[in-house]
Amino acid sequence: MEIYFDNAATTKVPDKVAQAMLHMLTTNFGNPSSLHQKGFEAEKAIETSRQNLAQALKVNKKEIYFTSGGTEANNIAISGVAVANKRSGRHILVSSIEHPSVKETVRYLETLGYEVETIPTDSMGYIQIETLEQLIRQDTLMVSIMYVNNEIGTIQDMSTIGKLIKAINPKTLFHVDAIQAFGKYILTPTKDQIDLLTLSGHKIHGPKGIGAIYIKEGTKITPLFYGGRQENGIRSGTENVPGIIGLGVATEEAYDQLQDNRNHIEGIKKYMIARLRQDVPDITFNGDIEKGAYHLLNIGVLGVKSEVLLHALEELEIYVSTGSACSSKKKNHSITLSALNLTHEEKDNAIRLSFSKYNTQEEVDQFIEQLNRLLPILRRFKRK
Repeated sequence: MEIYFDNAATTKVPDKVAQAMLHMLTTNFGNPSSLHQKGFEAEKAIETSRQNLAQALKVNKKEIYFTSGGTEANNIAISGVAVANKRSGRHILVSSIEHPSVKETVRYLETLGYEVETIPTDSMGYIQIETLEQLIRQDTLMVSIMYVNNEIGTIQDMSTIGKLIKAINPKTLFHVDAIQAFGKYILTPTKDQIDLLTLSGHKIHGPKGIGAIYIKEGTKITPLFYGGRQENGIRSGTENVPGIIGLGVATEEAYDQLQDNRNHIEGIKKYMIARLRQDVPDITFNGDIEKGAYHLLNIGVLGVKSEVLLHALEELEIYVSTGSACSSKKKNHSITLSALNLTHEEKDNAIRLSFSKYNTQEEVDQFIEQLNRLLPILRRFKRK
């Protein structure tokens, strides 16, 4: 039986989403920029998806812009704002546990003369609010903080952070990477004083290769590249119409089923924690397992390197992760786990389990059974 516990990396696309995309590929395949009926139909479908996202975020649909995914969305949000607003300041703040698409973007901006400072987190991954308050300056151009951490599931208090930023410097722009939060929580960027919010389709049972940015009306932003001025000039290039429609349908499904999905997935996570505590020796938990994201669980399996365990489970068609899929092929330790001040061995032993509406308690039971069968063998092998 195949068991997929890597839903923070990507998710299964359901038939309803796939069929909507197939229709756009085979029937309603026009270019949205074309002036004939086929083009009009494609453009209308895009606007329906845009409205679905706007409704989910409780914003105006003209504030929603489609991109090729979460990484591009973060790049546009950060670099685009930095270039357009450099006269307001060149000081940028990011948390110590951001996704590589944020960390690498601000690292590039440093080479252009921007000053980047890191906001520290505590041992659970929470932003240290008092330190953030001290770090914000009159020339602070942007603060970028992830809503839900993609490795340990820490949820930041965006309402408090947004109010703090604007109270100290109303001109400072607030960017939130909500890629692991969108479709799982009710997000209110206007209420939380968020200026830019990024999301991705394939984390919510939508297709890969599509994402979006909420950009508060009036925010100055420079495009990363130029062309036919699609997406109001923010993201030129012929739109990925099937992807946009897939994202729109997935968004509608996610928010229509939000509470039912949460109840089910939360139950799976709680059951997994209970079984691990009761039946598997030498297991630790990384991050706040009580208040963290209900679909994410990061565990430490003492005495076994995470990559060894990952491949041993893979042989049994059980799929887990060692951390962020976007940086899994790098040899360095996770930025997030390093920020938690874990030991070298604890970072080596970390496994991420992430759940979806398709997972079952029977899968948890099977996982625990196979884990208990594998661990004595793998630990004995390591000692040799």
